[in-house]
Amino acid sequence: MSPQGRTYRYVGPADLKAMVRPANAGRSIRTPTDFHNWASEQELTEPFTFVIDTEGILRLAPRRSEHVACAGGAPVLSAGEMTFVHEEGRWFVTEVSNQSTGYCPDTNSWPAVAEALEQVGLGHPPGFTHEVIFRRCPACQEHNIVREDDFVCVFCDSDLPRNWNIDASSTNDLAP
Repeated sequence: MSPQGRTYRYVGPADLKAMVRPANAGRSIRTPTDFHNWASEQELTEPFTFVIDTEGILRLAPRRSEHVACAGGAPVLSAGEMTFVHEEGRWFVTEVSNQSTGYCPDTNSWPAVAEALEQVGLGHPPGFTHEVIFRRCPACQEHNIVREDDFVCVFCDSDLPRNWNIDASSTNDLAP
C-alpha cells in the first residue's frame, strides 16, 4: 500500500500526549485475517476509535480511547470513529467519521481511509458518513468545529477560513 495525502500531527492537549506509550497503540490491522481476529475479540455494538498511520495501516482501539494513544503518539493520515457490521459473510464499515479533536483531520483525508479499508477487505461507504470540518481561528487561535456551513469562530466571532488550517506544520508531502 502506498501512503497518500496530508499527514496530521497531534494538536490536542499536551498532557494527553505525554501519557501515550507507543507499545500500547491501537491494534494494527493489515490483512483480512487481522481484522477477523480482532473483531472476534470485540463487542461490536458501538463505534471504535481509528487512525490510519503514515504507512497507510488501519489501527483500531476502543471508542473511548484517545486518537493519539491509538496512533502511539505519531502523525496520521486520518483519524475518527468507525462502526462495523457482519452481513452475508462479509464485514462492512457502516459509519465512519473524521471526528478527532486531537488530530482534526480534514475531510479530504478520506482516500487514505478507503485505501486502508480496501487493503483489509472491508466494504465501506463512498466517503465519511459524518464529516467534521475543523478550522483554527486566525484571530484567537482556538480550534473550531464548523457547523451548518457557519464559518464563524464560536470563541471570538471572527470569520474562519474556508480551507483547512489547523496545523501549518502538517505536511502534504506523502502525495504520490
